[in-house]
Amino acid sequence: MSVGEPKSQENTATAEISPEMMMKHPLQNIWSLWFYKNDRTKSWEENLTEIASFETVEDFWSLYNHIEIVSKLPPGCDYALFKHGIKPMWEDERNKHGGRWLINLQKYQRNPDLNSCWLEVLLCMIGEAFDDYGEDVCGAVVQVRAKVDKLALWTANVENKMGIMKMGDLLKDRLQINPRNGMIVYEPHTK
Repeated sequence: MSVGEPKSQENTATAEISPEMMMKHPLQNIWSLWFYKNDRTKSWEENLTEIASFETVEDFWSLYNHIEIVSKLPPGCDYALFKHGIKPMWEDERNKHGGRWLINLQKYQRNPDLNSCWLEVLLCMIGEAFDDYGEDVCGAVVQVRAKVDKLALWTANVENKMGIMKMGDLLKDRLQINPRNGMIVYEPHTK
């Protein structure tokens, strides 16, 4: 075959994709990613933007791989991942009777700890790692700040003490939190 001569169909490899390969893997919930950028000329709610929603494993990774990693966000910015229909604010009807597991990370822990901790919390949520207490999970927020970054798992019902403790234990285990590398505390949204 010379240059410029068309290839024969025998030489062109066309891979047929089976229907199974085209199927996506659905999640148990639809999730929405939110972004907050602090602009003092706007109200808190005006600074909050819903970026995208997803309901499959593949769509999660597509979104996650196309956003800025947490440690590269400027101070004052947040990401929040919540079940679709729940806003990342304690005033939302599904949040106001709950609270949050809060983890503070010092600035020196930002990279890679903040990135890996945030991803692990996301995977715990969308992968339903909280088992029987997954319905009580509302979402998670990561806040990048000048000195201390914050990572929080939000729950729906502060009265579900057993569920709250099980979620906290799982977070401590998955994030390898111990007294030397961080603190984890539970805070109700209202006192």
